[in-house]
Amino acid sequence: MREAGDELADATVAELFARGEMGEFNTLMRWFSTAGQELPKGLPEVARAYLEATAMPPSWVDWGEMEKARLFFIDNNVHISTALSFASMPACYVVPHVAKLLSATHSLEYPSRRMAETGQFTLYLMRPDAFEAGSRFIPAAQKVRLLHASIRYHLRQEGRWDVGRLGTPICQEDMIGGQMMFSIQVLDALHRLGVHISNEGADAYFYAWRVVGAMLGIDLAAMPRDLDEARLFSDLYMSRHMGPSEEGVRLTRQLIDLYEEVVPGTVLDPVVSAMIRHLVGDTAADWLDVPRSSLWDSAIRAAPALLGVLESIEDRSPLAAWALDRVGHFTSVLELSSLTRGRVMQYAVPERLKKEYGITSAGPRLNRWIPPTLTPDPSAAP
Repeated sequence: MREAGDELADATVAELFARGEMGEFNTLMRWFSTAGQELPKGLPEVARAYLEATAMPPSWVDWGEMEKARLFFIDNNVHISTALSFASMPACYVVPHVAKLLSATHSLEYPSRRMAETGQFTLYLMRPDAFEAGSRFIPAAQKVRLLHASIRYHLRQEGRWDVGRLGTPICQEDMIGGQMMFSIQVLDALHRLGVHISNEGADAYFYAWRVVGAMLGIDLAAMPRDLDEARLFSDLYMSRHMGPSEEGVRLTRQLIDLYEEVVPGTVLDPVVSAMIRHLVGDTAADWLDVPRSSLWDSAIRAAPALLGVLESIEDRSPLAAWALDRVGHFTSVLELSSLTRGRVMQYAVPERLKKEYGITSAGPRLNRWIPPTLTPDPSAAP
């Protein structure tokens, strides 16, 4: 899986660059943002063929399961946003070759773009009309898939990636690794926060990201089929690749600075670092140079108790449940608005890489979900 990329997207990007049509494609794609919309006139033929071939979700999608995932997201949107920001993104940064890729393909001066794109993509996915005409999710997925292919193209063409040592840039293993960071590792973070997750809700949320993985070009045969297989893959992937890196430290510092600006005032700024450390653990946090605070690191451990009180209120009062869901929705929207500054993220395909890149549910709270058991370390002493 370290040698394989995405044949369809890679071929599309290669031809667009060979014909000098990537700039024109990006310009026209700014006007293509909703599913079912007529494709722009003047679109390069290879791009038109790609967009038509990827315009529909997989035929095997279980729409009942997708609706369960959407309801799970509505019930936990603030917690999921927290997990994405303070667990999933640091998990990306603690994999050195992934941190190098992110440093190469995003402006270090505007780290909010990275979080804005992630948040917007997730909100598009969890809308009730995500796969219907007029939705924004399918075009976003089509563009992200081409974005990944363009990064592979640049790094190969410019000889700036050690294929022999690292494999293909954004290979199948890395794409599945990313899928795990946004699915089972999010569920792990919710569990660590003390959020009640039903087995049904956890299964549905993972299923939704399995659909996303297929739409982003991941080989279905290699993709974990359920949460037990996801645990095995996630543990193996992280144990194989995680470690300290200069890029990981820098990206994490930007993430912390970004959210310290979002949090009003300065008194609560240490909460950001404490939350990251709580969710990723001390080893990864130390590799990423996440600051320690004896006061806040201890205080953040009270989060499960506080969330437990709120969940008890939800269970006893349908009105309270509705109100908390609405508060959660507006909080997520406000956070995304602050990151995007009211703009729609376009997921444009980069025509070049950064010069300085230098490498060689809803429902009763019963049957609470428990994460699959951690994979035993075969190197550990018996």
